[in-house]
Amino acid sequence: MTASAKVPVCLGDTVLLADVGNSRIKLAAVSDHGVDASGVRRLPTVAKRQDLDSREFRTANLEKWLSQAAPSAAVVLVASVHDGAAARLEAAIAELSATRHRVLRQRRIGHGDLPLEVHVAEPHKVGIDRLAAAAAAGVVRRPGRGVIIVDCGTAATVDVVSPAGGFVGGAILPGPALMARALAEGTSRLPAVAALEQEAPPAMPGRSTQEAIAAGIGWGIRGAIAKLVDEARASIGAEADVILTGGWRGAVRDALPGAIEMPELVLAGIALAADRACAR
Repeated sequence: MTASAKVPVCLGDTVLLADVGNSRIKLAAVSDHGVDASGVRRLPTVAKRQDLDSREFRTANLEKWLSQAAPSAAVVLVASVHDGAAARLEAAIAELSATRHRVLRQRRIGHGDLPLEVHVAEPHKVGIDRLAAAAAAGVVRRPGRGVIIVDCGTAATVDVVSPAGGFVGGAILPGPALMARALAEGTSRLPAVAALEQEAPPAMPGRSTQEAIAAGIGWGIRGAIAKLVDEARASIGAEADVILTGGWRGAVRDALPGAIEMPELVLAGIALAADRACAR
């Protein structure tokens, strides 16, 4: 059975999640599916987090994590924006299932698996990580209010969930590392600058080439994201909440006062796909 085939997912199995991005594969196990005894929906919670390198990871590291996260039967829900990395991960899971005699099923998650209305021209072309984050935001948003999601990954995204709960699009811009790499590769004298995602930018004016790059990227991305959030609020209402997620979210935290930090937003959104699979 291929990784993309429709296989049943039941809550009796351990549900594992794989968010395959351009830089990292973020793994987790679903510890709480987010539905209480009265049927009220909450956001699923995840545990046993592990990161792998998207470009190069060792099957042994994956096996070690799997043995801890799911010692018995499990299904892996894979959401990917990097087809090559996802294919390697899926092949490694299939190999471990076959050679270690473990019941490890898997399926690739698409936009139709998420409890989310998508109001854009080509939903299938929107990154599944963006849609998973929007689905999760839709669960926690206040009734009648929109949500703006700022995801600080390899690329930064500012996405919008309408007051009615639908995904209506957003904006994408390069993250700090991509900006620094573009400057380093596109010029003959500008050096790469490390740690832009974690450190505060230097005060203006930058007194060296490195400081000038760090100031331009650091203050520039803060200003760009803050402006995009303002524009999004103008479209869906000033009362909209802002949810901040992603690995370098701390770099823009001070530019978004009042933002709600939810580090595992995308993984929680992927976990929502298990409900629809179980209902089939």
